[in-house]
Amino acid sequence: MEPELENEKTLEEDSCCSHPHGRMSHHSENTKKNLITRLNRIEGQIRGIKRLIECDTYCDDVITQIAASQAALNGVAKLLLEAHMKDCVVNRIQEGDMEVLDEVLVTIQKLMKK
Repeated sequence: MEPELENEKTLEEDSCCSHPHGRMSHHSENTKKNLITRLNRIEGQIRGIKRLIECDTYCDDVITQIAASQAALNGVAKLLLEAHMKDCVVNRIQEGDMEVLDEVLVTIQKLMKK
């Protein structure tokens, strides 16, 4: 491999979007924007929880905020799972890859653990 191409491959592998399994999602810009907006809001909630703890806020109030953050994360997971099933899973089944069903079941089990 030429040195220039070798460097490009290394940069690609090191990027935040490199995929160890070679699979990628292809969400619409609207879906991505929605997910990122929700995650940014959750990030702010987490920083707020940290401040509450630093300020010795009453435990019950902190726990309420934690529960709200968990609910928001569950909302993101539900949206992502829905998009995954409607797009990625359907495509893989149409390609004859039935292993995707086991993958989805494991993913749902992870989401349901509490």
